[in-house]
Amino acid sequence: MTPRRQRQGQSRRVEGSTAWLGWLVQSAGHELMLFASVGILLFGLDDLLFDALWFGAGRTRRDAVRGRDPVSGTVAVFVPAWREAAVLPATLTHMLRSWAGEDVRLYVGCYPNDAATLMAVAPLVARDRRVRLVIGAAAGPTTKGDNLNRMWRALGEDERAEGRRFAAVVLHDAEDRVHPAEIALYRAHLAQDAMVQIPVVPHYGPGQRWVGGHYADEFAEAHGKELALRSRLRLPLPSAGVGTALTRNALSLLAIERGGDPFRADSLAEDYEVGMLLDAFGLSARFVDAVDDDGTRIVSRGEFPARVEVAARQKARWVVGIALAGWDHVAWPAARPDDGPRGASRAWAARWMLWRDRRAPLAAIVILAAYIGMILAGLAMAGEALFGWSAIDIGDTLRWLLAFNAVLLLWRLSMRFLFTARCYGLRAGFAAVPRAFVANLIAVLAARRAIACYWTMERSGRVVWDKTDHPAVEAPRPLLLSEAWLR
Repeated sequence: MTPRRQRQGQSRRVEGSTAWLGWLVQSAGHELMLFASVGILLFGLDDLLFDALWFGAGRTRRDAVRGRDPVSGTVAVFVPAWREAAVLPATLTHMLRSWAGEDVRLYVGCYPNDAATLMAVAPLVARDRRVRLVIGAAAGPTTKGDNLNRMWRALGEDERAEGRRFAAVVLHDAEDRVHPAEIALYRAHLAQDAMVQIPVVPHYGPGQRWVGGHYADEFAEAHGKELALRSRLRLPLPSAGVGTALTRNALSLLAIERGGDPFRADSLAEDYEVGMLLDAFGLSARFVDAVDDDGTRIVSRGEFPARVEVAARQKARWVVGIALAGWDHVAWPAARPDDGPRGASRAWAARWMLWRDRRAPLAAIVILAAYIGMILAGLAMAGEALFGWSAIDIGDTLRWLLAFNAVLLLWRLSMRFLFTARCYGLRAGFAAVPRAFVANLIAVLAARRAIACYWTMERSGRVVWDKTDHPAVEAPRPLLLSEAWLR
């Protein structure tokens, strides 16, 4: 036998021996791509409808805070802390300086077994009467909701001892950088609404461009479009947990409903639940995106994780609290009698928003299937070139699905670019396009961890504050209204 015939025979043997593998790779890739395409189509149409409503309702204009009768009285600021010695002193100092002319009191919730944080804030407590240290009896960490409830009880003790009643409660985290006009904004709007939420703007440095930057992209779109539209349509508005103000009366109502404490101590998304529960009681909430007299946007700025594993852990906590345990804690909205004829349509719109909040685990499964399907499709193409595997016809249905989903993907990326550029500038807007794939990876990892955490919680019955550690950062330069070219 000639060498040429020997090579042809070997090629046929290799092709025959790998034929089953080619069939498996191609079939699995085809089915995964079909499943992912249908899922992406449904999610894409869901987002497209929301975008159409946002454009139809009109873009939210950022107004100056003026022309309202402000709410008077002392405003309490709740800052829960567990192992925050590195950031908390700078945060409290910044708050006290920013709100030097405001009637505020900062409640700092600490734990008896967190000596580093206690020692870090002790000098501030000693020299400024506006700082109130609240140390619970139980060792930490418990949950953020439990920590907030301890501060709520301390506020009640102060009211009885001093013969006063606080006007409102503001929620912030230990690493937040507040705006000087924030309290004035709350006072202006809490006369009409039980809860006010301002935009949250993540800060990220050059070394945090990918992981930290994806938070900036997501918050820019969520707080530039999602919450803005919900507020405009007067639908249930979730609290972000920071940059949130609630009237004293609203929290009192929640406390009565829950047997004395307004926040759920067995939840990982107690702030989100508060915003949703207020709507069930018929209380209004508003998202306010405003600027001060100097044209500076009034937002809450904060540092977010810069490593994939930390970001996945933080987002897993959100998924557990909102999308998994949230099914047990927050019921699907029903029509309210005071809504009148539009009650049924409003209830369906509220359920749609709740579905959008809870779809993260299913979306992660679809994303994972799409990526695996793409990998298998690439392996199939390589097998066709190297081993002569027979190509599988994907069919007209899948071909049209892929084409339409490609259009939806371009639309989604353009919206991500729009809102990121609107908040951070053109350069960040272009970077948001490739960062979308980083966001997808973190979403898949977070969903996997969330399912495992939820399973553990259900079996043990124990909920623990899986807090995210944040490095200390300097307050970023305020963004002027004139600098945002798309506003």
